Amino acid sequence: MKQFVILSIVAVFFLYSVDALQFTDCGSKIGKFTKVLVSDCDTTKNECILKRNSTVSITIDFSLAEDVTSIKTVVHGKVMGVEMPFHLQNPDACVDSGLKCPLEKGETYEYLASLPVLKAYPKVNVMVKWELQDQSGEDIVCVEIPAKIQ
Repeated sequence: MKQFVILSIVAVFFLYSVDALQFTDCGSKIGKFTKVLVSDCDTTKNECILKRNSTVSITIDFSLAEDVTSIKTVVHGKVMGVEMPFHLQNPDACVDSGLKCPLEKGETYEYLASLPVLKAYPKVNVMVKWELQDQSGEDIVCVEIPAKIQ
């Protein structure tokens, strides 16, 4: 009986962990993200719901392996294998994002941004690719966020 209880607990844990949202590293080179938060995202689901005609907040905590003098934000939505750019009002991550450049190696930082989800966007599943690039265009961090536009 005891083994059945233990197996049941393990099975339930496995089922919940399989469905839980996973943020994937898509090529971070000189940094590493330690935490990603998306506003109003239910992390027990396997994708974030992005409601059209709204604004989503993104927080990325990351550490650096090298000094960085400037940071550019690049965001793409991957739909059926095709990457399409999301245009941000402020791609300079050193302005109004919680970061003050230059940034130093070995430190941990918190990046904050907003992403408008336009009413014109189609209702589709999308893999959001969020990159913070250094002054040379190298990815400091690259995070893939599974999402669905509704």
